[in-house]
Amino acid sequence: MFGFWKTWKALEARGIMGINRRNADYVLKYNKRSLYPIVDDKIITKERAIAAGIHVPELYGVISTEKEIDNLEEIIGGRSDFVIKPAQGAGGDGILVIADRFEGRYRTVSGRIISHEEIEHQVSSILTGLYSLGGHRDRALIEYRVIPDQIFKSISYEGVPDIRIIVLMGYPVMAMLRLPTRQSNGKANLHQGAIGVGVDLATGLTLRGTWLNNIINKHPDTTNAVDGVQLPYWDGFMKLAAGCYELCGLGYIGVDMVLDQEKGPLILELNARPGLNIQIANDCGLTLRTHAVEARLEDLKARGVTETVEERVAFVQEMFGHIPAVEG
Repeated sequence: MFGFWKTWKALEARGIMGINRRNADYVLKYNKRSLYPIVDDKIITKERAIAAGIHVPELYGVISTEKEIDNLEEIIGGRSDFVIKPAQGAGGDGILVIADRFEGRYRTVSGRIISHEEIEHQVSSILTGLYSLGGHRDRALIEYRVIPDQIFKSISYEGVPDIRIIVLMGYPVMAMLRLPTRQSNGKANLHQGAIGVGVDLATGLTLRGTWLNNIINKHPDTTNAVDGVQLPYWDGFMKLAAGCYELCGLGYIGVDMVLDQEKGPLILELNARPGLNIQIANDCGLTLRTHAVEARLEDLKARGVTETVEERVAFVQEMFGHIPAVEG
């Protein structure tokens, strides 16, 4: 017991945040329960983002009832690729990604051939709440399929890599690139076997990775190095994430974004209870950074000053960047 206590005190000294601290000091403190529907329902998040002029994957249609499943073919139209997902899903469950059509059927991103009836069955399962938070009835949304930027071709296996940035009161405090693997079935979900790679806030350079709680430098499927990769549009991603505080009003969130090869940075969804594995990927604790932001907020409040999105990003890049930003 003493050994466990000693280990935990050492982790605390490094600023490692545990789930109890996350819940008590950040989720409960900064996130009003009345605002949760904004982030828990992907359709509401998307509608608010569009209204704010923030780029998101295009929404083709929404199915809310069993009767509306009859509209599925009309919503899909002549498109050969699209995504169907639960509005209130979590962890990537229930998402169906169609990459192409084949002889009157559809080909998923993993190569499986399915019929239109199977797609309808998946939509019906979504509506029953099979994949929703709390098992409540849900809605299905049909949207644009993101095509990952070519930068990820050598360090990702199928699927769509995404970028998670944790934001406290509008200040990005830590970032991670999530890379699909064969084990995760092409999904960027760490619990299903995806890789989490730390990202330097100042430059957008990737750091080391974590896979199945092991520290790695190479992707297990492509064998290419996951560290030292320069993510394009990095300042744009940082500003997008910082601006999501004003978008949803929640003070402690995870912002999930993707880089489409044609449309650039897009926001996928917001999370009011972001996980803590991001600390392993960055070899750094969240608490030291969140305390620094809280001290900054206290100082600004005392001076009656409010910072813009650009000023908030500049502050965290100077405070938490591993590598000095390159000018020019």
